Amino acid sequence: MSANADIEPANNRLSDAATGTLAVVVGPSGAGKDTLMNLAARHFAGRQDVHFVRRVITRDSDAGNEDHRSVSDADFDAMKQAGAFAVSWEAHGLKYGIPTDVAEELARGNLVIANGSRSALAHFQAAFPKLKVINVTARREVLAERLMARGRESREDVLKRLERSTLAVQDGYDVADIDNSGTLEDAEATIISALEALIRK
Repeated sequence: MSANADIEPANNRLSDAATGTLAVVVGPSGAGKDTLMNLAARHFAGRQDVHFVRRVITRDSDAGNEDHRSVSDADFDAMKQAGAFAVSWEAHGLKYGIPTDVAEELARGNLVIANGSRSALAHFQAAFPKLKVINVTARREVLAERLMARGRESREDVLKRLERSTLAVQDGYDVADIDNSGTLEDAEATIISALEALIRK
């Protein structure tokens, strides 16, 4: 997600009595965040104590590498007005929302995993009493190679963007960093281990 995304604050802080943890997965373009989340979801499939959030997004249902609920801009705005989102934000011309019904899973003490944005972390922290940030990164040269392989930007544009960006999560969040510069199998094992540690808390 863009670091200068237009962020909307959380509507309400979820109950401090909730015992479950919200793990928000963030990372720069090219780090492989969505791929690792899909692999983790497959690993934890069928677990009653692990819940992966299905985000609401104003893009086509078949776009991107994520199972999401596709809505129009008008419907998104109406849902937001009705208090349907714990956190919502805008980036790259799209709107993203984390449904408030995640509170039910957290109240049961479950681990809830959401695809997020580094630029929205302050609002995740404001909304969720127990928050863990999973920061998926890769070396800059690896990110550049992956981004150029997409063919959407020139090499010069990619390198300039990476020079301006920071790969670290700032401001003292509880963070687990996952380096996805190597094999996908190694990164998959690392994110699954990080999530399993949260289940045991």
